[in-house]
Amino acid sequence: MLLNWLSRRLAAYLSKQIKCHSVRTSTWAAIQASIKPGDVLLVEGNTRISTAIKYLTQSTWYHAALYLGPESLGVAEDGEEHVLVEADLEEGIRSLPLSFYRNFHTRICRPVGLNELDIRKLINYSKSRLGHQYDLKNVWDLARYLCPTPPVPTRYRRSMLALGSSDPTRAICSTFIAQGFQSIRYPILPERLADSDDDADSDAQRREYFRIRHHSLFAPRDFDASPYFDVIKPTLEQGFDYRQFQWAE
Repeated sequence: MLLNWLSRRLAAYLSKQIKCHSVRTSTWAAIQASIKPGDVLLVEGNTRISTAIKYLTQSTWYHAALYLGPESLGVAEDGEEHVLVEADLEEGIRSLPLSFYRNFHTRICRPVGLNELDIRKLINYSKSRLGHQYDLKNVWDLARYLCPTPPVPTRYRRSMLALGSSDPTRAICSTFIAQGFQSIRYPILPERLADSDDDADSDAQRREYFRIRHHSLFAPRDFDASPYFDVIKPTLEQGFDYRQFQWAE
């Protein structure tokens, strides 16, 4: 009982927003017009835990949400249509409107080649998981994030995400979304890619990178790094012409 209470308090502390400088690279209108069902929305984040996650994964991205599209989740009490599903540290798996991340630095990663049946399976999987609550009683899985930049060698930072490998870890990482793609047998970062590099340092990092795959632990950067996801830049999608760019004199 005490550990469960302590974990809840710790989760609330780590989820608090902090001030940080973030540069948005797309307009809100361009994001709305570009994102499609099945896309993964990566978020830079501005919480206490986001600093640690970005440091450990050596990435800009702390969080990931799955875009299901309009008419998939209905309209919430606030009257806004929910189109995103994500795993939240405090609330578990929940739905959100796209505008929740309107003022965040984001990136759209699109799985290539999905058909309507695949997307429908992803939607059904996500909806079936809504409301799932994570058991946060393993306080040690959360305590590791109290130090945003732990003094560990670069090659071992990523493996710190696998410490404990319990529900708090899955709530923080992108396991929920990764399992959705695994359910339709869509690759993210399969292990065989680690055999194609002759660079010893790179090979060592990749071995560490793939070693934790059996825990089903995926970080947001995996979708960005995956060769099977296209990075969508909303500004370019809407027809960018540098000749029309307005420079300040």
